Amino acid sequence: MPKEKVEVLVNGGQATAAPPLGPALGPMGVNIGQVVSDINKKTDSFKGMQVPVKIFIDKETKTYEIIIGTPPASGLIKKEVNLEKGSGKAKHEMVADILIEQIIKIAKMKETATLGKTLKEKVKEIIGTCQSMGILVEGKPAKETIVDVDAGKFDEEIRTEKTELTKEELAKLEEEKQKLAEVLAKKRAEFEKAAKEIIESMAGKQRGEIKAKLTLAGIPDDMIKELLPVEGVAAAGAVPGAEPAAGAAAAPGTEAKKEEAPKKEEKKK
Repeated sequence: MPKEKVEVLVNGGQATAAPPLGPALGPMGVNIGQVVSDINKKTDSFKGMQVPVKIFIDKETKTYEIIIGTPPASGLIKKEVNLEKGSGKAKHEMVADILIEQIIKIAKMKETATLGKTLKEKVKEIIGTCQSMGILVEGKPAKETIVDVDAGKFDEEIRTEKTELTKEELAKLEEEKQKLAEVLAKKRAEFEKAAKEIIESMAGKQRGEIKAKLTLAGIPDDMIKELLPVEGVAAAGAVPGAEPAAGAAAAPGTEAKKEEAPKKEEKKK
């Protein structure tokens, strides 16, 4: 009799009998609590990440086999460098640094899900993912580190499959991450100041013209969307919700309405 298969995504080390796992296992006749416990043991190292799990069940004997997949490389990288998310502008904003030993560790964890035939090729794939996340590798942009890998700089670490880091190395990485965060905050403050000066100097101009100037100045797109007034507000040179300036011309028809009011009062008399 062919085995039944149950596929679910669970939080590493935190699977429960609640949906979707419990209801899927219920009709199989297995000890759900035991299956959940076994899954948590196998996924404990992936805490904080979504893990694909396949459970193959023999309904006659009630035996089962659990196959654990691995989270995406990006999720493993974020866990390794203690990062919530990658950079939104990976080309010019770096948010963390990672060492070759950590790259090797991730490459080994993903060895069945990468295209590379050798560990060295798999390492380069993981470094490529770091590039798209704005994460430095060995203190350099990922593209430069790939050149170093090709040149054989890390051949010994890859050959011995070195994955462990000392406390000092881990502390240094955390310090580097804090420095990158400070640099990022300072750079963003500079962009914001420049953007506000441009917007102020171009008050009354068309929004498209102001946006082109901001883009030319290298202001990030998300900041342009955040700071640039909506169409119509920019043309008026006003701030949304502000009261009309003193002495501003009244809207067409306003004076006429004021003049009509006394006439209505006279009719009542």
